[in-house]
Amino acid sequence: MHTVIIGGGFAGIKAALELANKQTGKITLISNSPYFNCHASLYSILAGKSKRQSKVTLSDIFAHINGVDIVQDEVISINPEKNIVRSKDIAYEYDKLILSPGARAIRPSSIKGVDRDNVFTVKNVVDIDGLKKYIDNNNVQDVAVIGGGFIGLEVMESLREAGKNVTLVEGTDQILAPLDYDLVQVLNKEIYDKGVTLLYNEKLTEVEEEKIILESGKEVKAGGVVLAIGVLPEAELAKDAELEFGETGGILVNHHYQTSDPDIYAVGDVIEVTHFITNKKVRLTLAGPAQRQARAVADHLYGRTYRNTGVIGSSVVKIFDYTAASTGLNEKDCRKLGIDYDVAYIIPKDKVGLIPSANPIHFKLIFQVPTGQILGAQSVGMGTVEKRVDVIAAMIMNRANIEDLKELELCYSPYYTTAKDATNMAALVACNLLNGEYKQVRTSEVRSLVEEGAYIIDSRERVEYEAGHIKGAVNIPLSEFRDRLDEIPTDRPVYVHCLSSQRSYYMVRELNLRGYNNVVNISGSFLGISLYEYFTDVTTGREPIVTNYRFKLL
Repeated sequence: MHTVIIGGGFAGIKAALELANKQTGKITLISNSPYFNCHASLYSILAGKSKRQSKVTLSDIFAHINGVDIVQDEVISINPEKNIVRSKDIAYEYDKLILSPGARAIRPSSIKGVDRDNVFTVKNVVDIDGLKKYIDNNNVQDVAVIGGGFIGLEVMESLREAGKNVTLVEGTDQILAPLDYDLVQVLNKEIYDKGVTLLYNEKLTEVEEEKIILESGKEVKAGGVVLAIGVLPEAELAKDAELEFGETGGILVNHHYQTSDPDIYAVGDVIEVTHFITNKKVRLTLAGPAQRQARAVADHLYGRTYRNTGVIGSSVVKIFDYTAASTGLNEKDCRKLGIDYDVAYIIPKDKVGLIPSANPIHFKLIFQVPTGQILGAQSVGMGTVEKRVDVIAAMIMNRANIEDLKELELCYSPYYTTAKDATNMAALVACNLLNGEYKQVRTSEVRSLVEEGAYIIDSRERVEYEAGHIKGAVNIPLSEFRDRLDEIPTDRPVYVHCLSSQRSYYMVRELNLRGYNNVVNISGSFLGISLYEYFTDVTTGREPIVTNYRFKLL
């Protein structure tokens, strides 16, 4: 049997490797690039941090694998009736065909000057090389990156690490769509602190030689421009072959990733998949699911069973010293789908605080109301946030409840985590919220509370309060409040915060037990409020609601 694979990305390579282990027939992998395209190459080439293995060729990968022919060529058509794939000069006959052509970067023709020599997209090693050479040869110091998704952020970081002046232009009100607005504010501060100019709700309209012009009329100095505003599936071959497409614009595949032609399979960026939680059709451009799809194809070709579970969209990205990870549904998804949900938002340390390398992590668990089913999680911080999100991903795939997560037994050592891991802690908070044991408001609501003159108690110690506090807040430390109960009103709502919500939680619970039914905990507390407010304050000149910010735990 002769299997032809089109595409040398993660899915195409995985399919070839799996088939090489399962058959003695011929395998031909056709790619229009000699390189394996990996984001590690992007960072190492652009940032100049490492020359070791910055460019890995397909021949390197298959050097010791028998039975796989690597062909650098560009396929221009598929003839399903004759089982033939054609390039300009060669016809390849196949018994089975696997389509893994990936996706192409969007370059809108509506942008004036978009075809100038100083405008680049980044999808492969050749693109990265071209950008790097242009910047070096033209001594470009100012670069505009258009789009705040994964690729845009990686390009932004790499260029900034290389010493360039970088402006990141995002057309919406936040970067990283898988995350919610509140956690993105933590990343906004990190990007701002690293010297990147971050512009929101701005769209590119024109590119000139040394500047770009935005829809608002703002002009930004830029000798080089990188477009990272999204991708489209490389679906022309499939369309010309009259394969069926799904509702999302991806190739329609069955349980085994067969297309409407049973001899043609499709995997990766070009196909339509099913979301595990919502059962709705989606498109997902992530390497992990693509590799699993490729293995499933190889299994099906040789009679092995496979369980097609769908996807949940687990992802992680490095942004300077921070890591951001997410899985499952976010709040925007829940609202769009009409799902009743609640959120447990905590800011613990990733390991025991006595360990010098301990760092706070912002962890957000989303769960369904009233069932308690786990829907998603997001985490941002300098600590090991991806581990916690991976735990939630596993729980989601096993349809777990917050009660299951509360009882989940995880490894413990002071050097790696706390005895009550962030995931367990979030589950405990979620259970308390679901059971109605106390009430909370989010950091996003605090500015309105301050402007309305709400009664806010700062339950931190006096020295903490004096170093910086919410304007108008009353300082009643947890250590003193039992002797100052007469100061706490009973005829109006009372909002309580501390640094990270633990002391305020204790105060709220005890006040509830004493008959105070109008007391509300501020989720995230002063640390979360400071991070939520900071970037917008410093970039717009908005009046702060705090006398001074606080960005670290004790």
